[in-house]
Amino acid sequence: MSSGSAPASPVLAATGAQSAGRAYLLLIFTTLIWGANAVAARLAVGQVSPMLLTFMRWGISCAALLLFARGPIRAHWHALRGHWRAIALMGALGFTGFNALFYAAAYHTTAINIAILQGTIPVLVLIGSVLLFGTRVNALQCFGVVVTLAGIAVVASHGELEQLARLQFNIGDVWMIVACLLYAGYALGLRKRPQVPAIVFFAATAMVACLASLPLVAMEAVNGQLQAPTAQGWALVAFVGLLPSFVSQVTFIQAVGLIGPARAGVFLNLVPIFGPLLAMLVLGEPISVYHGVALAMVLGGIWIAERLGVRRP
Repeated sequence: MSSGSAPASPVLAATGAQSAGRAYLLLIFTTLIWGANAVAARLAVGQVSPMLLTFMRWGISCAALLLFARGPIRAHWHALRGHWRAIALMGALGFTGFNALFYAAAYHTTAINIAILQGTIPVLVLIGSVLLFGTRVNALQCFGVVVTLAGIAVVASHGELEQLARLQFNIGDVWMIVACLLYAGYALGLRKRPQVPAIVFFAATAMVACLASLPLVAMEAVNGQLQAPTAQGWALVAFVGLLPSFVSQVTFIQAVGLIGPARAGVFLNLVPIFGPLLAMLVLGEPISVYHGVALAMVLGGIWIAERLGVRRP
C-alpha cells in the first residue's frame, strides 16, 4: 500500500456519506410533496374543476421548466425528434391521463384511499415488466405481488370484502386504480426513453401533458362542468403546478443522480405513508382499521417483491 493512499479512503467515505445524506433529504422532501398532492386534490373539490386543474398544473410546470432549464432543453431538443410518438403517448397517458383521473377521483373518494392506491405503482410496474418484457420473477416476488393486489382489494372494497363478490366499488377508487395503471405504463416506457438529460425528457412529456389536457378542458366546458379557480383554487393551482409538478421532479432527479435509481426508488414507498398522515392532519379524515390493514399489505407486498424477492432469486 502506498503512503499516499491511506488518507484518501476517509475523505471518499465522508464525501459518499454527505452525498447519501443529501439524497435522503431530497427524497423525503419529494415524497412528502407527492403525498401532499392527494390532500391538494381533495382540497380542490369545489374550488377548481379537475380537468382545468390538470391543464393549469402542467402549464405552470412547463413555464417553470422553460425558465430554469431552457439551456439543457435547447441543447438536447433535437435528439427528441425521432421519439415524438413515444413521448406523446407517455405524456398523454402517464401525465395527463393519470392526473385527470387523480383529481377526478378526489370528488368521490378520500385522500387516504388515493395515497394508498398510489403506492401500488411499483408492483404494477413489476407486473408490466413480466407481461411486456418477459422479466423473470420468483415465487417470493409473486407472493409480494399477490399481497399488494390484496391490499388494493381491501381499499377498493373499504374493508367490506363481500363487495368484491357483488362488484360494488367506489368509482373514485376505480379511477385511481386506472390512473395507477396508466402511470405504471409511463414508468415502463422509461426503459426506452431517448438518451437525453432527465430534465429534458421530463420537459418534453410535460409539454405534451399540457397540450393533451386541452381537449379535456373543452369537454368539461361543453358539459357545463368547467369551474374557474376560486381564491383557494388559485393557491392550489400554484401549489400543484410548482411543487408536485416541478420542484419535486427536479429534487427526485437530483437524488437519483446522487445514489442511483434503485436506492432512490425505495423511498417512493413513503408516499402512501405521508399521504394518509397529511390527510388526517390537514383534512381530518379518519383512518379506519381497513386503511391500516391495506397499507400494511401494500407496503409489505412491495417490500417482499422488491427486497426479499431480489435478494433470493
